[in-house]
Amino acid sequence: MTLGHKNADPRRGLPSVDRLCRELGAQGCRAPGWARTEAARQVLAAARHGEGESASAALIERARDRAEDLARPHPQRVVNATGIPLHTNLGRAPLAAGAARAAAEAAVSYGDLELDLATGERGSRGAAVETKLRLLSGAGGAVVVNNNAAAVMLLLAVLAQGRTAVVSRGELVEIGGSFRVPDIMASAGVCLLEVGTTNRTHLRDYAAAIGPDTALLLKVHRSNFAVRGFVAEVDLPELAGLAREHGLPLVEDLGSGTLLDLSRRGWPAETHAPSRLERGADAVCFSGDKLLGGPQAGLVLTREAELAERLRRHPLARALRPGVLTLAALDWTLAACLEGRAEAELPTLRALLAEPEALRERAQALAARLAEALGERARVEAAADSAYAGGGSLPDRALESWVVRVEAPLGATRLAARLRRAATPVLGRVRESRLLLDVRTFLDGDEERVARALDEALR
Repeated sequence: MTLGHKNADPRRGLPSVDRLCRELGAQGCRAPGWARTEAARQVLAAARHGEGESASAALIERARDRAEDLARPHPQRVVNATGIPLHTNLGRAPLAAGAARAAAEAAVSYGDLELDLATGERGSRGAAVETKLRLLSGAGGAVVVNNNAAAVMLLLAVLAQGRTAVVSRGELVEIGGSFRVPDIMASAGVCLLEVGTTNRTHLRDYAAAIGPDTALLLKVHRSNFAVRGFVAEVDLPELAGLAREHGLPLVEDLGSGTLLDLSRRGWPAETHAPSRLERGADAVCFSGDKLLGGPQAGLVLTREAELAERLRRHPLARALRPGVLTLAALDWTLAACLEGRAEAELPTLRALLAEPEALRERAQALAARLAEALGERARVEAAADSAYAGGGSLPDRALESWVVRVEAPLGATRLAARLRRAATPVLGRVRESRLLLDVRTFLDGDEERVARALDEALR
């Protein structure tokens, strides 16, 4: 290769990191210095590998975009217009305003986290929320850890470490982020014994699997999918009878549960965690940031107080314990449940229980506002639609809802991409060349945010 060919390589003309940073500053990039420097490094490294244009203007544009991305607060507020109240990628249950204030107060001051004010001696960090859990559920004991996977791991470590747990093959679920129940069991030092088939498991399958090394029977709720057709599974009372017969504990991983009996509102009875103890489980665990509508936490209810005490005393409990912000928000949320304020004050419950007629009125009002503001730039209309709860909750229960459908010349996919880049990103659904904005998951003030974002995206 000649020298002339080498000089013709555009990568030889790439600026230095410092020079590109100075160009960003001169072009009015408002990202802080650390973000501009890292963005310049990343963009130049990509250009050296032939990724993207190496022209000066293109480099500056990519570096500015990357610097702004790096400098964004994370997580940042977004408008959830997907209609999925417990969208895992969007943080699942948003806290009630009161719960958020409780967490903020705990964050900026000292508190009696592990102090008994009556005696002046060391106290238990979980005592207050565990008392409220027992009052709400009638459980003999309660324990709080940092998420439901941690609750499952702690239960297995205490009850079955080094031994075998029996579980139906049809309940070996995979949860978000590719985490699987068998992997959690293995991490707890428990040997998994699968029984039955994917679609059918009988009581006799469990009975045949019980042996000298069996430590417990485990039931895992299929919270993020449903099986229909030629299926069979063992009801909790039947499984509890078998467990009692053999002197074994029965643990249920409910995944997504609530402490309020909402069967009158059409919710499946199995979502009510306290009733699972009444139907025979020795322990049931579920997430705090799903149907309960609180912060991320793993909640364990036990039939007997002694089991809860064993969970608290296990060395793993310290590694899995929740922090002060979680406890403050959870305490407020549980108090709202005890005082009958939950359905009115918890955003998740408001979204899940919203009546279609109220959603219709909200969608039509927003559609009229957007149609007037956008004019010829987009076609806007309100329409009936449906969505699901999300977050591994109520997988076979569609929620009747209303959406605002937006159709613009640039196309729904490009419009959705522009809305994701808005000052407050807006996340909707794309279907049949239209962008759907589901009002079920709108929080206070979201209509204004959506209107601003669409106006900017369609200019």
